Amino acid sequence: MYGLVDGNNFYVSCERVFQPRLEGRPVVVLSNNDGAVVSRSAEAKQLGIPMGAPFFKVRELLRQHQGHALSSNYVLYGDMSRRVMARLAAHVPAVEVYSIDEAFLDLHGLTTYCGTLDARVHSIRRDVLACTGIPTCVGVAPTKTLAKVANRLAKKHPELGGILRLDTPSRRERALRALPVADVWGIGYQYAGKLATHGIRTAWELSQVSEAWARKHLGGVVGWRLVQELLGQPCHGLLPSEDGTLARQSISCSRSFGQRLATFEDLWGAVATYLSRAAEKLRAQGDQAHILTVYISQDRYDTRVQPPYTRSATVTLPSGPTSNTLQLLAYAHRLLEKLYEPGRLYAKAGVVLDGLEPPGRGQQLSLFAPAAEALVPAPDTGRTQQLMHTLDTLNRRFGRGTVRPAATVVATGQAAPWQGKAQHKSQAFTTRLEDLMLID
Repeated sequence: MYGLVDGNNFYVSCERVFQPRLEGRPVVVLSNNDGAVVSRSAEAKQLGIPMGAPFFKVRELLRQHQGHALSSNYVLYGDMSRRVMARLAAHVPAVEVYSIDEAFLDLHGLTTYCGTLDARVHSIRRDVLACTGIPTCVGVAPTKTLAKVANRLAKKHPELGGILRLDTPSRRERALRALPVADVWGIGYQYAGKLATHGIRTAWELSQVSEAWARKHLGGVVGWRLVQELLGQPCHGLLPSEDGTLARQSISCSRSFGQRLATFEDLWGAVATYLSRAAEKLRAQGDQAHILTVYISQDRYDTRVQPPYTRSATVTLPSGPTSNTLQLLAYAHRLLEKLYEPGRLYAKAGVVLDGLEPPGRGQQLSLFAPAAEALVPAPDTGRTQQLMHTLDTLNRRFGRGTVRPAATVVATGQAAPWQGKAQHKSQAFTTRLEDLMLID
C-alpha cells in the first residue's frame, strides 16, 4: 500500500500556525509581487475566489468579509515543509517528497507491527498536526496513481475525515466513477478534451480501455502503465534519493519586479541574483549544468508592447558542465548583452540551468571555441570547487546572501530595484531570531 499525504491549503495553514487570528476567516496567499492568488483557505473558496485570481479583483470581496491577503513567505513555507516531512519519515520506512506540501509514503508491511492500517494512518495524521500545526489529508491505495485519486477525493469530501482508502475493487470503482478524467494524475484538462472525443469522461472509463487502445492513444507503454495503476496494479515505486527528495532535471529561478526596470545595470543585478540562487540549488543536489538560458520579459498586458514581449538566449557551455557561480555569471552577462534593448521597460527576468549531471565525468573542451571564450573563467578546478564550497558553507552558517557576487549588491539602506512587492508578508517565525514569537 502507498499513502499520499497532502497539506490542506498549505501556505494558508503555515500562516495560521503562527497567526491564530486568521482561523475561521477568508485568507488568501498571493504570488510573487502580490499579483495573484496561489493559496486559499476553505472560507475563501466558499466566497468563490478562484485559484490564480488577480488580487485587485478580489481585494474588495475580502474586505467585505473581514478576510486577509498575505504575501508569499517561501522561507517560512519551506521550513514548515521540512518539519512535516521529518514527522512523516519517523512513521514509515520510506518517503518520496513530491512537492512542498505532498509526499508519498511506503505503507507496505506496517500492519504486521503497527496494528491496522487505518489506525496507523490516523496516528500519522494526528502526529503531523500536533507537531507542526498543519492539517493534512491522506489517500491510501495499492498504487501511487490511486493514492492520488484517494487524496483528491478526501480533500473534496470533509465528511470522510481526511482519509480515504481504495483497497478493495468496489471502493476503487466508486471512486473512479466519481472522478473526472481531467483529475487523473498525468492527464490534465487539455488531454482530457481529446479523451472526451472518444467518449472517455471519467477515470473509471479510462481504466476500462484495452492495452492496444492505451498504447495507441495514451503515449505507448506510459499510457498502459497509467491504466494498470488505475486497475490497482503497481507500476511505479517510490523514487529514492539520499534525503528522500527528487533531484531536479532542470533548475530555474525567476521573479517579477516590483517596478519596471530600464537600465542594463538593474537588469544585470536581477539576473545575477537569480543565477546565484540557481547555482546554489545546483550544488546542493550535487550536479553540474551543461546549458544556460537567460530571459527577460516586458509586461504582457501593456498595450504599447509589441510581441514578442519575452526574449531569451541559450548557450551550451563550451568549457563543459559547471556549478561555478562565477563562470555561469560570465556567460549570463554575455547573453543578457544580446537580449537587452535600451528604451524598453522590463517586468521580469529569469534563468534556467539544463543538462544536469553529476561531476566527475570529465570535461570536454572545444577545439573551435572562439577567442572570446578567454574572457570566461577557467573550467572547474579543485580551487574553484573549494571556493564554491566555502561560499555555500558561509551562507548556510550566517544566512543566505552573506557572501554573494558584487553584481547583486546594492547601496546600504536601499532596496534592490528588482525586489518584488510584498506589502503583506508575515514574519520569518521559524528561521530568523528577531522574528521568534515571544510569550509573556
